[in-house]
Amino acid sequence: MKFELEELKKYLENRFQKEVEIEEVKQLAGKATSAEALKQFGYGRPFLVSCRVDDRKEQLVFHRIRPNAFGRERVDDRVAAVWLDFKTFNQLPRHVPAVDMVLRSKQGKMESIHGAEEVLLVTAYRSGRPYADDLMRIRDEGKIQPLDIKRAEKLASYLAEIHQVKHDEPTLWRRRLRDLVGHGEGIMGLTDSYPPNLSYITDRELRSIEEIANRWRWRLKPFANRLHQIHGDFHPFNIIFEEEDKFWVLDRSRGEWGDPADDVSCMTINYLFFSLQRFGQLDGPFRELHEAFWANYVTLRLDEQLQSVIQPWFAWRALVLASPVWYPDISEDVRSKLLKFARKVLSTKRYNYRKVNQYIGRS
Repeated sequence: MKFELEELKKYLENRFQKEVEIEEVKQLAGKATSAEALKQFGYGRPFLVSCRVDDRKEQLVFHRIRPNAFGRERVDDRVAAVWLDFKTFNQLPRHVPAVDMVLRSKQGKMESIHGAEEVLLVTAYRSGRPYADDLMRIRDEGKIQPLDIKRAEKLASYLAEIHQVKHDEPTLWRRRLRDLVGHGEGIMGLTDSYPPNLSYITDRELRSIEEIANRWRWRLKPFANRLHQIHGDFHPFNIIFEEEDKFWVLDRSRGEWGDPADDVSCMTINYLFFSLQRFGQLDGPFRELHEAFWANYVTLRLDEQLQSVIQPWFAWRALVLASPVWYPDISEDVRSKLLKFARKVLSTKRYNYRKVNQYIGRS
């Protein structure tokens, strides 16, 4: 990434509101001092700009956050790091001051965003109804329509298509596994959100889920070949059907790349979730939807590893659906069965989607 001197000069003149003469631009890292020789790794690549404004000399250091395997794998990580630095450096006595946040555009322009207090995402609007409405209707009526099967197959086809795109980045694969277990929205974040003294799960059982999931993380580390394009939060509230089988997806989360097992588990556990509310197990119309989805997915996309790696992803989604924070109004029986599903699946070497009820203690 190159910074054009002309654009740098424009930025500085806008900052100082005066004409600026750039005297020197140099990278601070590179010529190792004795301390730098000892500590070789750093998060950024700062460069020093020395300039003259009227009769005084001004010096500013611009910090670039480079990609690395320590929580800076994605663009959003690096943006968040800059934001955090700017908001916290000046709160600590004797810290070198942070004076600005600068946006560099694809055209090479440099603009200050130091006045920002919040970042808002703006999207287009698409009309329709969430897929969750379909599942709640089926739960309440106890029956399905031909369109329901068609939609389940359509969703499976969509995933099979987007999951064809592979990505080769082993450090990002390890990051995805680490986030699955340890992120605030991952397994540990979920277990931390459960209040103590619950009737349907103990602290010891929650800790056991964490511990077994981490063993899965170590087991899956060598499988970097599983890094593919995914949605990342493919549940019924993030899918909007506009008409018939035409749909849009919302709120893609956690980056572009991950394990297809993430998306497949996220959707298929919801058929169990809604079925538990009506039948106490996977049964009736939800079993049909579940079978239709799985059958279409495995027909369209060969993934022999899928049922041998999906277990920790299921455990994570079960913790979400059983959560008293995320779903406060479901029964304790449903919560208990979802958490039992999580624990049993984690202890299974190969998941069998045709025997879901065995994982909740039902034949």
